[in-house]
Parts: sequence; C-alpha cells; structure tokens
Amino acid sequence: MSDPSPVAAVIDDLHHESEQLDQLVADLDATHWAHDTPAPRWTIAHQIAHLAWTDRAALIAVTDPDAFADEVKKALAAPDTFVDQGADQGAAQPPAHLLAAWRTGRTALEDALRAAPAGTRFPWYGPPMSAASMATGRLMETWAHGQDVADTLGVRRQPTDRLRHVVRIGVRARDFAFAAHGLPAPAEEFRVELRSPTGDLWTHGPADAPQRVTGPALDFCLLVTQRAHRTDLDVHAHGPDADHWLDIAQSFAGPPGPGRPPRGPRP
Repeated sequence: MSDPSPVAAVIDDLHHESEQLDQLVADLDATHWAHDTPAPRWTIAHQIAHLAWTDRAALIAVTDPDAFADEVKKALAAPDTFVDQGADQGAAQPPAHLLAAWRTGRTALEDALRAAPAGTRFPWYGPPMSAASMATGRLMETWAHGQDVADTLGVRRQPTDRLRHVVRIGVRARDFAFAAHGLPAPAEEFRVELRSPTGDLWTHGPADAPQRVTGPALDFCLLVTQRAHRTDLDVHAHGPDADHWLDIAQSFAGPPGPGRPPRGPRP
C-alpha cells in the first residue's frame, strides 16, 4: 500500500487529534461541562463550542466560498466579539447536543477537505488556505483548546508527533507575531531545533543561522499557542531577536492574547 498524500496525512492527524479530545469530554456530566478553563470566561463547553463553530466556518469556506464572504462581513462588523459570541451560543446548548454538533461538523469538514481538488485554495479570515493548511490550522486549534480542557480536568496528555504541525505553524507565524505587536520582523531567519516526543530532532531554518531556538517540541507548542508561560517551559533562545520572539510568539490569528500567568514555585 502506498503512503498517503501529504494532504491525506495531515487530515488523518486532524482526525486522531479530534478523537483524543473527544475521549476527554465524551463522558463528562453537565457540571464538568460548565467548569471554567484557563481561558478567561470560557468553560469546557465554550472550548468545544469554539471548535464546532470554527469547523462550521471552515466547511462553508471549503464548500461555498460565496457564502463564506458573508461570514467575513459578520467578523468585520464585530471584530472584537464575534469569536466569543460564537462560543457563547454553542456553550448555551445542552452538552449532548453540542457534542453531537461538534462530531458531525468535524466529520463533514474532514470529508470536504479529502474531496477537494488538488491545488484548490479556500477563502479564510486571513490569506486563502490550501486543504493541507486548513487541516493543519484546525489541528493546531484542536490541540490547543484540548490542552485547556485537559488542564481543567487535571489530565496529562501524552504528546505525539502530531505536534510537528503545531511547530510548523508556530515557526511560520514568527513574522506575524512581531507585526501583531507593531514591530518589524527580524531580517534574518532563525534556526529552530526541537526534540520531538519520540526523540527525533525537528529543524527549521538555516543550520548556520546565528540566532536559534531550542528545546522540547511540546514546550515550544505550549509557548506559541500561549498555553503556558515562558518561564515554566524549557525553551531557550540564543540571540536578542530570538529571545524577543519567545516573549511574543503566537501561532493563532488575531490580536495578541494575554497568555497564561507563570505557575510560580512548585513544592
């Protein structure tokens, strides 16, 4: 049997990442769905509702680009609130209905991405995206919001090599992170060397770049998704611009987020 295409492989990884999160929430009672997560004002229900809402938006972009233009207009009309509004509406549903909607929507999106003609690019809230980029973005969000759920439930998830997709987005979003803070991007590329969960070395950028970032891939992913404070992570910068990047890094679109406070000294 031949290896899957790069697009099929990332969609497969998205499927497995979603299934892992599904296992965390499938048997929760209504009280747990209402528990606050590390994201201010968001419960576990909000986390899943946001994923369902974004999957729906992505499905519209893939299957009906003209209709997606209306979604963009809605976002532009309420740039500071439209994400929270979508999460609020979904979180107000009974948990069973919300879980079913998330499952149905993510399956429909996976099917639509698999069926998309090669080379197709879809509209999005930022630049147009390929099927692989769309799936990678959905995986990154699923992993990040899944981390919020896991932290709320006190669950330590086993990291997998699916994190390579989150790493890739985080590295590629370097210049965006500087722009989001009104800063010029560094002129030179950085070298990024990260140890994967299975022990491989993942590298990005020129091997001889004078400025580097090193550490475990998991810690880098927690940093760029702003799910942990830099001081609690084993990610290291070599060079002033690389050091500044680690203070402002973000893999998600939109304005800079508040991030997470340091955990502080542990016993």
